Amino acid sequence: MGKLISSVSPHFYGRRTTQNIMLDVIIALAPAVIASAIIFGWRSLLVIGVCAASCVVFEFLFEKLCKKDVTITDLSAVVTGILLAFNLPVTIPIWQAVLGCLFAIVVVKQLFGGIGQNFANPAITARIALMAAFSGSMTAWTAPEINGADAVSSATPLAAAAKDLSEAKPDYLTLFLGNHSGCLGETCALALLAGGIYLLIRRVITWHTPVMFIGIVALMSLACGKDPLYQVLSGGLLLGALFMATDYSTTPDTKPGQIVFGIGCGLITVLIRFWGNLPEGVSFSILLMNILTPYISRLTKSDPLTGGAKQ
Repeated sequence: MGKLISSVSPHFYGRRTTQNIMLDVIIALAPAVIASAIIFGWRSLLVIGVCAASCVVFEFLFEKLCKKDVTITDLSAVVTGILLAFNLPVTIPIWQAVLGCLFAIVVVKQLFGGIGQNFANPAITARIALMAAFSGSMTAWTAPEINGADAVSSATPLAAAAKDLSEAKPDYLTLFLGNHSGCLGETCALALLAGGIYLLIRRVITWHTPVMFIGIVALMSLACGKDPLYQVLSGGLLLGALFMATDYSTTPDTKPGQIVFGIGCGLITVLIRFWGNLPEGVSFSILLMNILTPYISRLTKSDPLTGGAKQ
């Protein structure tokens, strides 16, 4: 007699496991890891390694303490650690990075039941928590080490645009290759796009959320008299759209819902970038839409009798 396995949604019928999917995400993140090491130096690898290891350790200890099945082999904690590191500056104190990992794994993920049951993306939420607690450390941007000026303060592209610092605004090629200040994993558009294409080819993600997210930011930028390409290549838009707004647990599981989710993320990002006190709004937009995900999924779920959305 077969064993009945009960687990939280979303459910996928097929041979792919959580471990397979997470391994694909790690492979997709590899180009950005390499790019961060080239751009920001060896310390970027230290931050990424510490975050990944800390997330695994915190998940293992929490599950052991609570006498739950240990799930570190599914690699989801490793992905959370890498994504959190990608949202940190290279100068972040290591102890603060570890504290962010503790918040991401224990508070956001495990206290809500573990993988598949957390209401918000752990890496995004931990980044926002670190921003609130350590705003000085989280905004201590330095020029890329590849320029030979690793200790020199430097404005990010979005900050330069917000303050209209024309001399500090990088050109398109610089933005595409990532040779500018910013968080570890968000600067190199080339590496992020390569990873995103890999995930699309492997069918780990679909186009719906990333295309709508990026497209809305571009269209709204154009409508507001801003440079669309500059806005798309700057900040954490590509990182957020390709790797965090596509998280299975915290985003809608219907195609129409994913389109709505992407549109909402794009609109909120533009509102914060252009009219908020912060130059970047990707993290906040994803977190706010994470909260709305259950309602979006419910409203866009198809009716098995009519084939349309439920009324």
